[in-house]
Amino acid sequence: MNYGDFYRSFEPEPFYLERGWMIGGGRIGGKAKGLSFAHHVLEKNGLLEDVHMPEYSFVVTTSAFDEFMELNGLWERLESLREHSDAPELYRICAEASLPPSLEEPLEKILSFIEVPISVRSSSTLEDDVNLSFAGKYATVFSSNAGTKEARRAELESAIKMVYASTYNASAREYKRKHGIKWGGERMAVLIQPIEGRRYGSMFYPEMAGAAFSKVFRRPSPRIRKEDGVARICFGLGTRTVDRAYARTFYLTNPNLRPEGTKPREIVTHSQEHFDYVDLDERKFSSLHISKHVKEVLKKHKMASAYLEWFSENSFHWIHTDRGNLVMPRPVFTFSELPSRCPKLFSRLKALLSLFEEELQLPVDMEFAYEADSDRLTLVQLRPLSVYDDRGRVEIPETPPDEVILRGSRMVANGRLEGARHIVYVDPDIYGKRPDFSDVARAVGDVNDTMKDERYILVGPGRWGSSNPLLGVPVRYNEISNSGCLAELGIPQKGMAPELSYGTHFFLDLDGDNTLYLPVFEGEKGDVFNREWFDGHPWKKTGHPAVRLYEGLFDVLLDGESEVGVVIDRSVGGKGEK
Repeated sequence: MNYGDFYRSFEPEPFYLERGWMIGGGRIGGKAKGLSFAHHVLEKNGLLEDVHMPEYSFVVTTSAFDEFMELNGLWERLESLREHSDAPELYRICAEASLPPSLEEPLEKILSFIEVPISVRSSSTLEDDVNLSFAGKYATVFSSNAGTKEARRAELESAIKMVYASTYNASAREYKRKHGIKWGGERMAVLIQPIEGRRYGSMFYPEMAGAAFSKVFRRPSPRIRKEDGVARICFGLGTRTVDRAYARTFYLTNPNLRPEGTKPREIVTHSQEHFDYVDLDERKFSSLHISKHVKEVLKKHKMASAYLEWFSENSFHWIHTDRGNLVMPRPVFTFSELPSRCPKLFSRLKALLSLFEEELQLPVDMEFAYEADSDRLTLVQLRPLSVYDDRGRVEIPETPPDEVILRGSRMVANGRLEGARHIVYVDPDIYGKRPDFSDVARAVGDVNDTMKDERYILVGPGRWGSSNPLLGVPVRYNEISNSGCLAELGIPQKGMAPELSYGTHFFLDLDGDNTLYLPVFEGEKGDVFNREWFDGHPWKKTGHPAVRLYEGLFDVLLDGESEVGVVIDRSVGGKGEK
């Protein structure tokens, strides 16, 4: 049997048909298939009492999508947007369109069953495939499901149309182009589920949410076993585990290990401070800084001290301590005591990942919600995991210091990119001086568009693709899709630090595209950020003064065993314009 054939042969529809959850006669798509397979495995192994699943999972099949496109004459209209990144126009067209009459009664039925906030998830026929995940390319929309019956219905319809529109967004189009997928060859199904969580006044959220992976293809240390898996966990809705925002990474070889370091300042730099929830009064997705909600969290969450601490004067303190003796205490989600207070969570995750991988016959990733006080784990998604192609150890030759442009000494996986002809560089001294973060990202994207036939090196401060532009350039997938290596610069004085946020949609893209990753921490022993090279070497101007384009001949060599990675200048007499 060929790679992935077993999962491809699995028939997911009976799970939905038997429960009356399947709407329409079309296909159910990848995300819905993964959930059906998860239920099959849990039921087969007698685990449905230990691992919960959403109470309802309705699937609006691809036949409704076809009706939507036909009814509103959208095939031709959206075709005209194919070569453009006109997202506002795309979403406006779909928002003003009408859903097909065939959804009238099914949507009423869904709202009669689900009384809590709703997640409306994409389930494209291309999504969560054995080889290509399309992770994060399409929309997941949260609906508050609050207010009058008419308001609830309008909100649900709007969410479905947003998911439909995301079929044609710029990142999805570029992902298809890069992987040779023909335009128009996909259809979108929609998965509608109650959001896992509880109501706290006007707020609705799970205590914790996470994503877990059965293999660790990019390890911060050789001590981490690739086979043991890894999880990313946050407080509140799980958006922060899959976006490049702060969440706690737990390597299941040793959940107490912190890849960011053990010093309090290192920990606090990488710790979650905002959390996401559904605001039932305002009927929208919202975020809040934990400092504005500490009393409520301590009152309503019995296990809060397992994941929440005060940070003061470069030390952490018990969250229930008397703050009168602390200087400017700052609450942060460190999750320091979670492994010892909730050991069953980690043993269960490790066992589940192993079981799902064995049954699927492929590495897997899953998303879940967790209530610590009741030790309730709910699985909300399962899919095949994109596999990073580790080609074995790479030997790094002795190189004159002036030819070493970058050198990193941790969070390095094996890989090489030789003979790259360009470096795209975002100057950390210019980035952030003005609040034109999106302009910088668009300038990077413009350069990326000119390099569809090569793999270049991308270098910039902080985290590429960050949801917070103060932490790094907020590029989208289509703006960095041709890069062969992403280098992230840690600039302490700017509060910008790389993070191996393995398991985010961003890193799943790197794995799927075999893109190398190199973090470099300026000032750290063993690391090199050769500012003299970047300031003294000729470059070409781009659409933004912070973005430079260097021409030459460059090698990227990453040795995961010694945890050393370098970018070397092999140019001889390279010329450019400054």
